[in-house]
Amino acid sequence: MKYILFISFFICVFSLQAQVQFDAKISREKLGINERLRVEFTMNQNGDNFVAPDFAGFRRIAGPNQSISQSWVNGKSAFQKTFTFFVQPLKRGKITIGQAEVTIGGQVYKTSPMDVEVTEAVDNPSMSGDTSPESKALDGIHLVAEVSDTNPYLNEGIYVVYKLYISPQTDIRNYRALDNPKYENFWSQSIDIDKLEVKNGEFGGNPYQYIELRKTILYPQKTGKLVIEPLSLSIGVEVPSNRRDIFGRRLYEVVDKSFSSKTRTIDVKPLPEENKPASFTGAVGRYSFDVSVDKNSLLAMESLQAEVKVSGQGNISLFELPELVAPANTEVFEPEKKDNIRTNAFGMLGNKKNVYTLVPQQAGKQVLPSVEFSYFDPKRDEYITINSGAISIEVEPNASVSAPTTSTNSGQSFIKAPDAQFNFIKLNTVLQPIESEYFFKSTTFWILLVVALAMFPLFLVFSKFNSRNTLSEGDRNLKKANKLAKKYLSEAKSQLKDSSAFYLALEKALHNYLKAKLRITTSELSKEKINELLEERNANADSISSFLTLLTNCEMARYSPQTQSGIDNDYALAKQTIAQLDKNL
Repeated sequence: MKYILFISFFICVFSLQAQVQFDAKISREKLGINERLRVEFTMNQNGDNFVAPDFAGFRRIAGPNQSISQSWVNGKSAFQKTFTFFVQPLKRGKITIGQAEVTIGGQVYKTSPMDVEVTEAVDNPSMSGDTSPESKALDGIHLVAEVSDTNPYLNEGIYVVYKLYISPQTDIRNYRALDNPKYENFWSQSIDIDKLEVKNGEFGGNPYQYIELRKTILYPQKTGKLVIEPLSLSIGVEVPSNRRDIFGRRLYEVVDKSFSSKTRTIDVKPLPEENKPASFTGAVGRYSFDVSVDKNSLLAMESLQAEVKVSGQGNISLFELPELVAPANTEVFEPEKKDNIRTNAFGMLGNKKNVYTLVPQQAGKQVLPSVEFSYFDPKRDEYITINSGAISIEVEPNASVSAPTTSTNSGQSFIKAPDAQFNFIKLNTVLQPIESEYFFKSTTFWILLVVALAMFPLFLVFSKFNSRNTLSEGDRNLKKANKLAKKYLSEAKSQLKDSSAFYLALEKALHNYLKAKLRITTSELSKEKINELLEERNANADSISSFLTLLTNCEMARYSPQTQSGIDNDYALAKQTIAQLDKNL
């Protein structure tokens, strides 16, 4: 009877527990990085101590919104309690939403983890039913990707510029990148934009102001239709709230709103096969070609330098120079490659050259054969071939070389390499006995050790005194820059009530801090250069992002005043970021 009662009780408890349901549901399993996701946690019995997941990899937009419904059907009650969240992904890839917990009847229940696939930004993002204030922001901001040419040739340079259009009725406070395009099947090179410049323009036939956020040169490496992925930004926008001041005027609040440029598609044309020269190696653009030597007359066994140089505009970094062919009786060394290339809105400009060292070993007239270089000009739709022309070099006999010569049928003399270039193996050696006394623990060793220990304190005092008087210019600048950073940060603190003065002082402090820590000059302080330098020093990614955000906020403060809460937050973020970078660097 005891066993029967125990089994009956266990079955009743198990059946009661089996009736409890605690489930998680997402609005979609795949979304773009500029879209929002609705996450719901539902239970069929009232529970306590609900613990939501941390939503790592997402930014919480709204929630938790709680709803309870209870109904009676055929004498049976139905209960449902739901917690709803709206989140937005912060990165691409597979992101896992962790477990949620709730306590029902003294028992802890957990949901199963859910995987979400995040792709690049989509052209028409879905808000997933989000009714937060962010979704009601003024439609006065547009992020546009402009492409210079949508039908280029293979390896022809084009550029894409991302412009942020802002209507006069819209105010923004800051922005940060949510997702950067990857430019697959392109060779890309970013163009530095040192300072943001506000310009006047039109969008949709209406007057707008716009800012060029970034510009990139692209060289397609594949024919056919290629996709330029969109850029996604999170922008702090001022939107009207439901609150009013004592005079009845509506109050505004700053909310983050996501914007993305549309996906752009270009159709890349292959280079024509007709009339393609055999010497063509992939150069596309407009170039000049030249082969020169530093001297046309020299003695045998002396060296000269021959330079093969291409100058112009195009994909100059993406092809190899033609090789220089020297006479058989001339020794040729591996060329030294020298590039002087810069990138601007028109593409890559400059020159590249190979410098060969040649050593003629035969007296007489030497001839460097003509070198041929071919490239494709997309403006003229044709291949162009340039020949450098042959170069004659007069090689005189070298009287200082005492080696014998041999005559050839052409009357030229071949100078043999002197035997002095190689030495015989030494036959006389200096031998030492195996049982010689070691220096370690010898009398001389102990004397020198005692003297060194006695001189060590004097050496420390002398070094300290000498370091004070012989500081290098770089060390003095480093100390000065550290003092300036502290000075300007203190000045920024004293200007917390003045938006313009605060951000001016804060920007100076950030710049001088970098100069002090990284030993760089003012001309190097572009955002891309700062990001590159900090990554090379293994700085924390969050610290780098915070530092660049502060610089952006300082730039934006020139065009629109900041709220007091924004100023306080930026000052706190500056102290935290500098402290964190100090630990990293």
